[in-house]
Amino acid sequence: MILTDTHTHLYSEAFEEDRSEVIDRAIEAGISRFFLPAIDSTYIPAMLQLQQQYPENIFLMTGLHPTHVKEDYEKELDQVRLMLAEHRVFAIGETGIDLYWDKTFIQEQKEAFAMQIRLAKRHKLPIVIHCRDAFDEIFEVLEAEGREGLFGIFHCFTGTYEQALRAISFNMKLGIGGVVTFKNGKIDTYLDKVDLEHIVLETDAPYLAPAPYRGKRNESVYLLNILGKLSEIYGKSKEEIAEITTGNSKEVFGI
Repeated sequence: MILTDTHTHLYSEAFEEDRSEVIDRAIEAGISRFFLPAIDSTYIPAMLQLQQQYPENIFLMTGLHPTHVKEDYEKELDQVRLMLAEHRVFAIGETGIDLYWDKTFIQEQKEAFAMQIRLAKRHKLPIVIHCRDAFDEIFEVLEAEGREGLFGIFHCFTGTYEQALRAISFNMKLGIGGVVTFKNGKIDTYLDKVDLEHIVLETDAPYLAPAPYRGKRNESVYLLNILGKLSEIYGKSKEEIAEITTGNSKEVFGI
């Protein structure tokens, strides 16, 4: 059984003391493919170092996280372009709009998101979307940029069934993580109406640990808990869910 964690921040400071053990634990459990979303340029050295340590398992993205969009976001996007020129990356992300923490730079967030969509299209790469309290704004930018050449993952999807269908209409897979195991997560109430061909698995480690680890540090091995929940929801074996979702990840990332 091969599992893919399509969204994990293994380079995070949260793993400073036991990073190798965390990765090895996941690999031993069958999770052998890890896609690392970017945050901003300060994390690039750590991401590159980790990829060099695990060249068969670690796959990089490049992008600017919406909560790190400030007045100088164009300088950060220059670093994204540099990563595209100098290294092999498999997606632009994570990018998007986050209005939960701060609305100060909402216009800059929209502009940075649109610019990264264009970069993804130009390089024929998927885009990995972060959305928090911003579905209307995300869909507004996606509509403006157009569907042609657009594909990717709607990371940590927590919207309604109607929003799920709309995200899929933009050729997005839904990234399903720990929230699906939460009692108040809600997406488990309709997810079985979404065909598995539209689903990929993720942890967003070290954030959003699934039950029964909620509130603790998340890690990639907990993808097994998410897999178990999807097995219940869809009434399919864990092996079948793993095969389908890893296949979907290969479709998105091209590897």
